[in-house]
Amino acid sequence: MRIIKEASTNNENRKAIMIQCPVNYTLDKIGGRWKPLIIWNLRNGKLRYSELKKVIPGITEKMLIQHLKQLEQDELVIREVVMIMPPHVEYDLSETAKELVPALDAMALWGLKHNPVMMATN
Repeated sequence: MRIIKEASTNNENRKAIMIQCPVNYTLDKIGGRWKPLIIWNLRNGKLRYSELKKVIPGITEKMLIQHLKQLEQDELVIREVVMIMPPHVEYDLSETAKELVPALDAMALWGLKHNPVMMATN
C-alpha cells in the first residue's frame, strides 16, 4: 500500500495539484509503470492472478500484488475469490475503470504514432 506522510509539504503540494488539474488526479490513480499495463490487460475481461503475471513481463509478484491492492482500494479493479476446487482469484475492471478504456485506446494510438521504436516496426 501507499504510505504517505500526511503532513509533508510534498503531500500538500500533490493534493493542491490534484484539485487544480483533473489530469493529475487521473494520473495519480492510474499512473506509473505497472498500473496502466494492469488496466490495459483487464480491458477485455476478467483475468486470474497467474494470467496477469504472464501477460505483464518483468513485473515482480510484490509489485503486482501492491498495484492490484491500490487499484482495488481506488475502486478501479474488482477482486473476486472463486470458490471452486482449487479456489482462485479473478480480477476485473470496475465500471469506473471501464470509463478509462477509450482514453487508454487514444493514448495507445498516440503512442503507436509517435514512438520511434513502434514506427520502425510498422
